[in-house]
Formats: sequence, C-alpha cells, structure tokens
Amino acid sequence: MFAEVIVDISHSDVDRIFEYSFDDCGIVPGSRVVVPFSKYTVEGIVIKVKEKSEFPPEKIKKIIRLLEETPALTPETLKLSEYVADTCFVTRAAALRLFLPVEMRRGKVKERLVEYARLADGVDADAVAPTLRKTAVKQRDLLYFLQENGQTEAAWLNSEFGAGAVRAAADKGFVVFSEEKRLRSPYLGLNAENKKVSLTAAQRAAVESIEKTEKQTTLLFGVTGSGKTEVYLELINRAIARNKTAIMLVPEISLTPQMLKQLRARFGDSAAILHSGLSAGERFDEWWRLRNGEAVIAIGARSAIFAPLTDIGIIIIDEEHDGSYVSESSPRYVTAEIAARRAAHYGAKLVLGSATPSTESYLKATEGEYNLAELPERINKKPLPDVEIADMRAEIRRGNNSPFSAALKNELSKCLESGNQAIIFLNQRGYSKSVICTECGHVQKCASCDVSLTYHKEDESLLCHYCGAKYKMITACTECGSPYIRYGGFGTERVVLELKKLFPSARILRMDRDTTRNKEGHLKILAEFSARKADILVGTQMIAKGHDFPFVTLVGILDADMSLHFSDYRSNERTFQLITQVAGRSGRADVAGKVVLQTYSPENAVLRRAINYDYKGFFEHEISIRKATGFPPYTSIVRLLVSGEDEETTVGVTKSVYEDMNAIYKQNRSAFAFFGCMKAPLKKLQGKFRYQVLMRVYGSPDIIRKAGKTAEKYNSGKVGVHIEINPNNLV
Repeated sequence: MFAEVIVDISHSDVDRIFEYSFDDCGIVPGSRVVVPFSKYTVEGIVIKVKEKSEFPPEKIKKIIRLLEETPALTPETLKLSEYVADTCFVTRAAALRLFLPVEMRRGKVKERLVEYARLADGVDADAVAPTLRKTAVKQRDLLYFLQENGQTEAAWLNSEFGAGAVRAAADKGFVVFSEEKRLRSPYLGLNAENKKVSLTAAQRAAVESIEKTEKQTTLLFGVTGSGKTEVYLELINRAIARNKTAIMLVPEISLTPQMLKQLRARFGDSAAILHSGLSAGERFDEWWRLRNGEAVIAIGARSAIFAPLTDIGIIIIDEEHDGSYVSESSPRYVTAEIAARRAAHYGAKLVLGSATPSTESYLKATEGEYNLAELPERINKKPLPDVEIADMRAEIRRGNNSPFSAALKNELSKCLESGNQAIIFLNQRGYSKSVICTECGHVQKCASCDVSLTYHKEDESLLCHYCGAKYKMITACTECGSPYIRYGGFGTERVVLELKKLFPSARILRMDRDTTRNKEGHLKILAEFSARKADILVGTQMIAKGHDFPFVTLVGILDADMSLHFSDYRSNERTFQLITQVAGRSGRADVAGKVVLQTYSPENAVLRRAINYDYKGFFEHEISIRKATGFPPYTSIVRLLVSGEDEETTVGVTKSVYEDMNAIYKQNRSAFAFFGCMKAPLKKLQGKFRYQVLMRVYGSPDIIRKAGKTAEKYNSGKVGVHIEINPNNLV
C-alpha cells in the first residue's frame, strides 16, 4: 500500500505531495504519521491512500509509524485545508496546522495517564497482614486501606503511606498498578443551574425563520439585550436533538467562560472549549473530546471554527462584525468564509448575530443573499439607555483637564449612591499613550517599531504595544537631557487612579490585556464584578460586548471619537459599532440605563446616529459612500506587504513586486479602482522596514490570484512578501 503525504514543513520548496509505502496497519487519509525525510524524521498528514505507485519501489521510503489510531483529520477537513491553502496563499502544511492543537505536533503534549493502585485479585488483607514483619506497619495500613476503599491514586498512597511501603507491597504481589486517562478540563468550577427559559414571541419567530429558510446563512440582527443568546441555545438544542453537532463562536476569549457556563447548564459535558488561553494539556484533551465524539458542541474564539467535528448542524458566529474574526497573521483567513464552507459541506445552518452587523453582511441580507431575522426590542421591551453627549472641548475651556467630564462625575456619584454599578470604557491600556519632552518635543519611541511607547506606571516601564518590547521609564529626555517630561493622553491604568481620588470608597476593577494575562484572569474579574464585589469596572474593548451585568446602570465612554480619526475606510463603522456595543451594557435589568459619551466631535454624524441607535440610517449613509468611492464591499482591497530588516533590499523587492503588478494593471485598468506603491503607514515594525503595493479591485478573482502568485514569487528568507485581502488594519 502507498500513501500520499504532506510533510509538516511549511516551506515552498517542499510544498508538494511525497509518496511512502506502508503495511496494512490502519493508515487512512487524515492519519498523522512519522516519515523519513532527507536525513531526518518528520511528521506528516496522509492525504490519500492507494494500492499502486508510479514510482520504482526502490525509490519509495516506508512510513516509520502511525501516531494515533483515530485519524486527526476527516475527509471534510482535509478538503477544507486545501481550500485554505489556495485562498490564503500558504503552503498546504501551514493550512493543515490550523486543524491541530499546536502542542500535538512533534509530541509536545500527550494524554495524561494517572497511575492507580489496588489489591491484587484474590488478596485478602486480613489473611496476608499477619504474614508481614511486625515493623511493616505502613504496609499493613496500606492493605487495609485498599481493602476498604478500593482503587486509589498511587501518588496519594505514596504521600500517605510512603513510597517504600507501596513498592514493597507491590513486590510481594499484594498490590497491582494500572494507568487511566484523566482529562485536563478547563474551568472545572464553572457550572450553572439550568433555568428553564420561555422564548418570547420575537425569539420564537427568529428561531423558526432560521430553521425554515432555504438559505444557508441567516443574519440575526438584534439590539443589545434582545436575547440573541437564547435563540442560539435553542438552535443548538434542536441540532443536538437531530444527532448533529454545533460550533459556537464568540469574538473575545473573555466571553468564552460566560457562554461555556450557559452551554454546560443546558448540555452538560457535551460542550468543549477551544481557545489559545487554555493550557497545552487542556486544549489537547478538549480537542480529542470533540474528535472522538465525547463532546458535540465546540465553543471558542476564532480558531474554534476548525474544531474536529463531523455532522455539523449549526454554526453560530456571535458579534459577527468583530474584527477579531479576521486572522491578521498567516494564514490570513476570514472566519465567516471558513464557516460557510463547513456549513455548505454538511448542509448546516450558519447564523451571524449582531446588534451592529458589518456593512457587508447587512447588504447581503437586504439584497436577499442572506436570510434576515430581527429582534428589534430588548427582552420585556426594556428601553435602550439614554445617551448624553459631553463636549470635552467645553470641559477644557472650563479648566477641566481630568479624564472625566462634569456630567460623568455627576452621574457616577448618583450611580454609586444608589448602590448600582458603572462601567468606564477607554480603548487604551497603560497609564498614558505617550511620553513627551516639554523642551524639545521628542516622543519616546520603540527601537524596533515606528510607534510611541506607552507608559505603564505599575512597573515604571515603557511598553511597545506592537512588538511587546519593554524599556525602563526615563527620568530625562533621551534626546536633549531635559528632566521636564509630560504624559500624553490617558490609559486605563491612569483612569483607575483618577477614579480612586474622586471616589475613595468605591471598589474598582480594571480589565485589559495587562490584568488578564493568565487563563483565569478574565473569569476572575468578571465573576467579582458580577457578584457585586466591585462598583466600577474600567476596561478596554474586551468589556464592550456580550457581557450581561443586571446592576450596571451607567456606562461612561471616554475618547468616543478616538477611532474616527484612523486612516481606515472602516473607521466610521467601527466607531458606530463600538459605541453601540458599549452603551448596550447599561440598563439591562429593571433600572433604566444611562450613557455618558465624551467626545471632541459632538456634531459628528456617526456619533449622532450611534446615540440614537440608528443602525439602518448609519448603514444607508455608509454604504452609499462606499459605493461612490469604490471601497468594500464594492471592491476588494488587495495589499502586497513587503517587509525586511535591510531597507535597501526591501525597497528593491518592492519595486520588483510593483513592476509585476503594474503590468497587470496596465492590461486591466477598468478592473482597478486604485493602484499604487508606497511606504506602509507603520513604516517599521519589529525591526523590519515595511512597504506596500496597494490596490482596490472590482470583483476580479483572477487578479487576486495573480497578486498571490506575485507574493509567492518574491517571498524569501530575507524579505517577506505577503498578500492581504481586505485587511483588518492597514497599518
């Protein structure tokens, strides 16, 4: 027998199929194997099995061994990996890696086996104890313990009776050992009571619309607090009842415990969680639970779309508009596109849920490509919170240089006095955004990136939020030596300190990347706030969506217009979405909510529509601009990003890339809305100079394929050339 194998080496020189022979030993397509390759042994994935080979037998090497009896990949995921490789312009090996836990490769993690001890068959402690020496007290105690309690973990017995006594009893044949698999289950204490919930008429209508439509994809458009989660749970319940499986995606790791809690309450151990915040062992065990059918629901962030499930009945992407669903590192895949492929394969339903859908999704829904189901009101018709705009220009004129407007201070006082909770949102961590010399104006920058360093007061450091480089805080300007340093802008760390000055008795929590570095970080903070052990939660965008805190009656949004000024065609859309999502955390229970939105652009049309929750008005205005200017979804933005450590070499490669694409542009001018070559907005990142060939193309997949081939042609060890289609951030 012969096997076609993709070896686990992501390099264009070996991006092809290699043939090996094997004896009939359970190897099938999708199996992981170890094979000889050049002078080494490497792992690989079997793509195809056949009885004959076109190559001479003496030239075909033999597979060394099969790694697992159960094939890691299914026929569907093998086919999907081919699609990823073709559309993301990566090697097949790189695509296949998406479908496996990172640590599973090269045996970095395996099943956890726990050793147990018990009395050997036929051994009676009462009969054999008298045969032991009088001094063998521990051995006697051990035998009586095992007779009374049965099989027990060997490590515990060693600590309780002594390893020597346990070993001696085993040597005499009185005790025998065995190994059993023990799962490393994440969030073990995360359980909830299964409360029976009756769906509202609107929720039932949404469920029926999704179930009965002939269209594969449904956009579930529901305002914040409208009960989208209950619709999701009912859809999953119906899929499980049909012996199907389900994938449930959320945009932030911080949201997975909350959703897992609800899934466990409804479906018990049938739900498994997959995300990068788990330990290697936890991720490995949860992955195999899904692959072996022990769990039938996968819950997680973006990467859970590659969960090893078969017979999928429903795929749900909550907060579908969120940018985190687009991978910014190779392979640069779009989660919704992968989900659509998987749903189509199994005839499953794909549900995209959001209170602020992406313009692309809402356009498809209004044009009939997607089914549209709506939840236009909050549960029990609770009103959306009132929004008050605070003009920060007027605050500065009045001499208020703090992060908080008079209106927000006043509302915070009233909120705390009434015993309710508040959320303060600022999408900037650290103490201040920049450190500036007041003498010469020099801004401290990262040595490896063309960005200013953020001051973190807690450990007196300057941190680059792009590459993670850390520097000691300066006491004098590194350019002119002046000791006069000022801080530019506010971060969450500074906001907490300022709040403590204003409200000394208030209990304050902070939730950002700095406070949630370990796996339990998100869960601990959210649990404390949910249990009302804190009055104010300060955080970045990870607190903006999905969370349900019934006692939050006030939301303060600082620097609401920050994202408006990014040089990105999505800046208006992202600002609208963020404000709407954050505002939706307020007033979700009996007490009416209030939002104070602080801005330097109070007259801005995007902000005005956001405070009125006018998504449809925003969409109509935004989509008309996109159409007139030739931006997605009416074109595709294609960027060939060139980066290298030597600027001269990088520029040379950029010129070659530009010349190749320019020849294509000259032959197809009508297919381009824009074509140009320039430095990337972030000119240097992680020690590499960055240039780009940027284009906007009208629906021409052939041009995109040619751009991908151009990237492959010039991509090398010295200079990287990568293609990005509609990149999330054009930095």
